[in-house]
Amino acid sequence: MIRPIILWILAAIITITAAAYQRKTGPTCPIEGETDISGQTTAYRLERSHGGEGDQKVVIVAPDSLIRGSLHYKRYKSPDSFTVKPMERFGDTLVGYLAHQPMAGKLEYYVELIYNDSSIIIPGRQTVVIRFRGTVPPSVLSLHILFIFAAMFLSTRTGLEAISPGGKTKYLTLWTTLFLMLGGMILGPVVQKYAFGAFWTGVPFGWDLTDNKCLIAFICWVIALARHKFNPLPRYWVIAAAIILLVIYLIPHSMMGSELDYATGEVKSGC
Repeated sequence: MIRPIILWILAAIITITAAAYQRKTGPTCPIEGETDISGQTTAYRLERSHGGEGDQKVVIVAPDSLIRGSLHYKRYKSPDSFTVKPMERFGDTLVGYLAHQPMAGKLEYYVELIYNDSSIIIPGRQTVVIRFRGTVPPSVLSLHILFIFAAMFLSTRTGLEAISPGGKTKYLTLWTTLFLMLGGMILGPVVQKYAFGAFWTGVPFGWDLTDNKCLIAFICWVIALARHKFNPLPRYWVIAAAIILLVIYLIPHSMMGSELDYATGEVKSGC
């Protein structure tokens, strides 16, 4: 029989790896990199999510004082022309600001750098899309993240327990379901309300992928928990629920989320 401590460590490794992958591949992960303009190296970090009030700061590290920059942006999916604003120099950096948008509003933007007769576009051929959201109280957001990660950790641990010979999954399944309910089905909608003005934008009210992912995972674990009433060790139900949650967790967070339609002024989901 595999020692429990080994299963806990393995569950932690899988959870941390999945979380890192989801963060790195999600549409809110900043775009970072370096580029050269006539032999001069510049570094950038372009944000794709803005929470709270105020404009979004855009910073380019360009030590050479002869490098100039301009920030180009417009409302996402709108017929607007790009607004162009010169970036200000502060020491080794060029700084510009994206105008604040309403909840779920998006801007697409890019930076143009000029050095003598040369110019480059950052981040290249594509524009960067940033979404604005309301202020989520740190305590609410922290608890939401804590419970969601705990649910993923417990789900993985429960699945490993089900695979192990003689494993007992009843109470682990109960705790997994409880943490998923608290983090995803209770605190998730609260965070959504603060950020985008609606508690729930998944089925049957919309196609928000994050809400629907959470709903599917929760239903799967409720079924796995219920199966314990008829079978002391519903091995395959538990394994299936754990695999489904892992697959769901690997889908980048915030994809097909809330988005402001500038033409109608409505916030739509599944965009």
